[in-house]
Amino acid sequence: MADHKKPTGPTEKKANRRGAARLAAVQALYQMDIAGAGINDIFAEFESHWLGNEVEGDTYLPAEAAFFRDVVSGVVRDQKKLDPLIDEALSKGWPLKRIEAILRAVLRAGAYELQHRKDVPGRVVVSEYVDVANAFVDREETGMVNAVLDQIGRQFRGDEFGRG
Repeated sequence: MADHKKPTGPTEKKANRRGAARLAAVQALYQMDIAGAGINDIFAEFESHWLGNEVEGDTYLPAEAAFFRDVVSGVVRDQKKLDPLIDEALSKGWPLKRIEAILRAVLRAGAYELQHRKDVPGRVVVSEYVDVANAFVDREETGMVNAVLDQIGRQFRGDEFGRG
């Protein structure tokens, strides 16, 4: 599980709010995938009930709502383009439809952000979504998330991923 330390400055606070937005976006995408919920219902539920509130004894960090909305709506809008990219990056014989729903949500959100959110360094995107995956699945599966998102990152941001 990720270490939840108190933020020490404005950069960490923004990073924590973005991290919370990513986690919420993955949960929202998962819920849409599993329950077939619509995007407007998801936005209403997450923004009124989950983001920055206490639910079942757990306090959820305040999330950057605009970032949350961008990732969720971007994945929904671009899913037909994102899924083939993810399929291509997955090991042969393991198409996206065979991957657990929570991992599909993580991979879609990460792929969207790598392609469209150039304001966030690519390696940060990969690391953040590996951390999100780690909250739900075993290390073996987080390794797959890392490998797939790294490959997609190299496709969209070769200059960043070619270094280091």
